[in-house]
Amino acid sequence: MGSTQPPYRASDSDRDRAIDELRDRAVEGRLSPETFIGRVDMALRARSRHELDDLVADLPPRNTFRQRVTDAVASVSEFVARVQSAWRRPRLPKLALPETRDRFVVGRGSACDLVLSDLTVSRVHAELRREADGSWMLIDLGSLNGTRLNGWRLVGPARVRSGDEVSFGDCGFLLSSGQPSVPR
Repeated sequence: MGSTQPPYRASDSDRDRAIDELRDRAVEGRLSPETFIGRVDMALRARSRHELDDLVADLPPRNTFRQRVTDAVASVSEFVARVQSAWRRPRLPKLALPETRDRFVVGRGSACDLVLSDLTVSRVHAELRREADGSWMLIDLGSLNGTRLNGWRLVGPARVRSGDEVSFGDCGFLLSSGQPSVPR
């Protein structure tokens, strides 16, 4: 009497691999939509790795050259799209972190160090504060339209450095080192 090895139970990652393979082949046009849906359903109900292997065993081998060309074209297209997006993005004015001050208040109010007349900026909107170690912290002072750091709205103090994008309401700036370049 020969012993048969029990079938290995299908794991979620095994199932995902089989479904990914089926999806890729359907995208390549090697599986009809009906066959794809039927096989995905069988993959979700499969109990063993063997059943999953059977679902993709009859699929023709991938055209690796074609896939590499497709991947190369996709990455070049993605690169071109990123360059075009960066080129179209508005150039932000620089906001230099002061070398001689430890506190810099931004807002619409005349007592602020940087006065911005935009109505999306609160009277006392935000503060840049130099820490003991020389680093700078950006703190929103309860503004209505918020303070953003690199696109993320602040919910607490955040460390900033030269090269970060900050915005107070709709007014955006690129932080740099040196004397403030924005008129008071």
